[in-house]
Amino acid sequence: MTAPKKKKKADSALTQHADEQLLVENAGIRPTLPEIEMKQLVRELEVHQLELEIQNEELRQAQDALEISHDAFSDLYDFAPSGYFSFDSQGLVSSANLPGARLLGIERQRLFHMPMSLWIADEDGRELFSKHCADVLRREGDDICELWLQKSDGEKFLARMRSIAKDPIEGIHGVIRSIIVDVTEQIQLKTALQNAHNLLEQKIEDRTQELLLTNERLVQEIAMHKETEESLRLALKENKNLKDRLLAENIYLQHEVARNFNFGEIIGKSSAISLVFDKIELIAPQNTTVLLQGETGCGKGVVARAIHARSPRKDRPMVSINCSALPATLIESELFGREKGAFTGASARQMGRFELADGGTIFLDEIGEMPIELQVKLLRVIQDGEFERLGSPGTIKVDVRIIAASNRNLREEIKKGNFREDLYYRLNVFPITLPPLSARKEDIRLFVDFFVAKFNKKIGKKIKTIPKETLKALENYDWPGNVRELESVIERAIIISPGSSLLILDHFETPIKAIKTSGSKALADIERDHICHVLQETNWRVEGKYGAAAILNIKPSTLRARIRKLGVQRRNT
Repeated sequence: MTAPKKKKKADSALTQHADEQLLVENAGIRPTLPEIEMKQLVRELEVHQLELEIQNEELRQAQDALEISHDAFSDLYDFAPSGYFSFDSQGLVSSANLPGARLLGIERQRLFHMPMSLWIADEDGRELFSKHCADVLRREGDDICELWLQKSDGEKFLARMRSIAKDPIEGIHGVIRSIIVDVTEQIQLKTALQNAHNLLEQKIEDRTQELLLTNERLVQEIAMHKETEESLRLALKENKNLKDRLLAENIYLQHEVARNFNFGEIIGKSSAISLVFDKIELIAPQNTTVLLQGETGCGKGVVARAIHARSPRKDRPMVSINCSALPATLIESELFGREKGAFTGASARQMGRFELADGGTIFLDEIGEMPIELQVKLLRVIQDGEFERLGSPGTIKVDVRIIAASNRNLREEIKKGNFREDLYYRLNVFPITLPPLSARKEDIRLFVDFFVAKFNKKIGKKIKTIPKETLKALENYDWPGNVRELESVIERAIIISPGSSLLILDHFETPIKAIKTSGSKALADIERDHICHVLQETNWRVEGKYGAAAILNIKPSTLRARIRKLGVQRRNT
């Protein structure tokens, strides 16, 4: 049985017993309860007493908690950063915290039941306070007003009062609770800021007026300068007409000279090279991809520069990359760039050649040497003009004209599986085949004159004459290294020539004499034997200081091209 039920039963039994006792007393009879019932009543009375003691203990605990909460609230109330006040509807102070009392400069106990108007500095403020209290009691929500208060020591300060009504009755009774904050310093700062703003505005206006006056003087001076310039313009106009006429004549003469002897950096007047000039003039203004084909050293890079120089992109860069000069692992990062950490050793972000050439031209020399796996990415750049850097998922778009060059037969490379057929067709939009030097015998004299003048200036020699036998020997040679080989031969000849006449090199005379005396051997066989002999002497080493290319005085790529063309193979001994 629960305590409430036991208590109810005990109360009922006591009530019944009291009624019986009353009846007995009234009748003059004293009945006697059985002993069992008496014990039961005593036990119920003891239980009831215990319940009362428990309830009293709970009440004491609740009172203690209430006192602790009240103390905490009092601490918060008295240590708040603002002054808290309570007023009745007449404006009498009913309560205040310690900061509020300090704000008015009076002890808190002396504030109670005193009118707030005693600390208001002027009559206008007292009227405003009365209106503020009335407004708070009439409306829901809070209300704000600002008024000057005066401390007990006479010091005045501007106070901001924010109030709300507690349990208003018909708008005339209730408690007003307010927060009062000293805003004197804040208002002073605001006023100082406004004064500074006004001063700045005035300075700006004054400076503007000065600038307007200065501008007027400048306008007058400009008008005077214009009058002077007009007279000068008339004098310069005639000079310009003369200059334009001379410039046009100069351009015409340069064009005629270029057509007869050179085309920018391209030298020649043979029919074979003239056909190349015509193709350059035709394709240069277009934005078409160009494929240059020809032997190593025949001037593919020079032709690429000539195309770019005559194109609308001439003011933008032309970026070149030799696909055979870089390891396969680096070609992709050189072409398309890389992000920092894209691979081991990539310590910084690097722009690729395609990004550098944006708006201009990129020259892909020895395109046949490009790894097959990169050809797909190059094909995408040609088709869509976009790619991704190594290590970056972001797509980069570029506007680049592509000029490619190769000394290989790309159709044969397609058959061997070394070159993609779709890429070939994308590159071969406008093919230009450059003739080897052996097909331009009539241009050799022009080259010799050009290189002699070039190396005279570079080396400090004064070679003036070229013997007929020297020129004839140069014209009769096959020139497997083409113009590049001829340039190297002339440079060395100038170095060893003691006087003003160009002497042919000893190493150059040997293959020519072999051509004249061999009789039964073809020129290609003689060249093959000579290359094999040099390779055997260098233990088939092509590059380096003591390699075959250095002995033959040609570039390693040229030697490799000749080895492939002549079918030179290493024999096991």
